[in-house]
Amino acid sequence: MPKVTFLLKDGSSQTVDSPENWSLMQIAKDHALEGIEGACGGSMACATCHCYIDPNWLARVEAEDNEQSEEERDILDGAFDIRDTSRLGCQVKVTNALDGLVVAMPGTETDW
Repeated sequence: MPKVTFLLKDGSSQTVDSPENWSLMQIAKDHALEGIEGACGGSMACATCHCYIDPNWLARVEAEDNEQSEEERDILDGAFDIRDTSRLGCQVKVTNALDGLVVAMPGTETDW
């Protein structure tokens, strides 16, 4: 079972187990992590699952059939604190190849 580390806005982090092929949004909601709401349920109709992918993981995330679509970029335009590695958590599926993935919640201070 892949593990994902979420960096939280308060400066802490939480590493959680993820069923394979669950989205980052599903994982965050399942573990009641503050910062991911997922109001639209994963239908890419809002930006309440916005998060940041650690740049060291970005190419690996995209290589796992998680390429960012034009529609996702359009939705992210309305999100808070957009960064180069911003993604909608509902559009990123976690696979075994992404074991150890690091993701930050929106507004989290990082050095990336």
